[in-house]
Amino acid sequence: MLKIRIGLVDDHVILRTGLRKFIEESSDLVVVGEAGSGREAIDLVRSHEMDVMLMDISMPGQSGIDALAMIRAKAPDLGILILSGYPEEHYAVSLIRQGASGYLNKQCDPDEIVRAIRRIAEGHRYITPQVADLLAQQLNKPETGAPHEQLSEREFQVFLRLAKGETVGDIAEALSLSVKTISTYRTRIMEKMALASNSDLTYYALKAGLID
Repeated sequence: MLKIRIGLVDDHVILRTGLRKFIEESSDLVVVGEAGSGREAIDLVRSHEMDVMLMDISMPGQSGIDALAMIRAKAPDLGILILSGYPEEHYAVSLIRQGASGYLNKQCDPDEIVRAIRRIAEGHRYITPQVADLLAQQLNKPETGAPHEQLSEREFQVFLRLAKGETVGDIAEALSLSVKTISTYRTRIMEKMALASNSDLTYYALKAGLID
């Protein structure tokens, strides 16, 4: 029997260890590699054949959000299941739009993780009822979406880093872009979100529950 090959990406070793043990209790699943950051996740894709990657978004250095687009470009057929501590309404819709195959909160029933992995391995997306409701709300009332939902994938990455207090230079280095390019993204973000300063961005992100 061919097993579903899984990569685990989370900066907490204890969580990865627990997930590996639980996942491999199912005879059709096997964990083939682990990573503790977005950059390591990209390396994992290069070095291992996988069917599904189970990835957190909040990690030091290069986050899961930063890594998602690069992983999608390198492995377009790889299923990516986001397992996050943030509630669905904070990130799920944005990340599914950016190419994630599913989004689960870490408070979910562990059995649901296995169900999601199996469905994604079959080439489908795994959409929970909560996420389906959020997607339907956005389709029905696109004009009432939150300001950050109007940002492009790259703008959203830059927005979160600015909100966390990173400088334009820091962001340019982390994302391998020029300072001028990041400054341009910052200007677009401010315009789209009708905000005036980095402090405004931080306040918005905290209020929206996008950062801790």
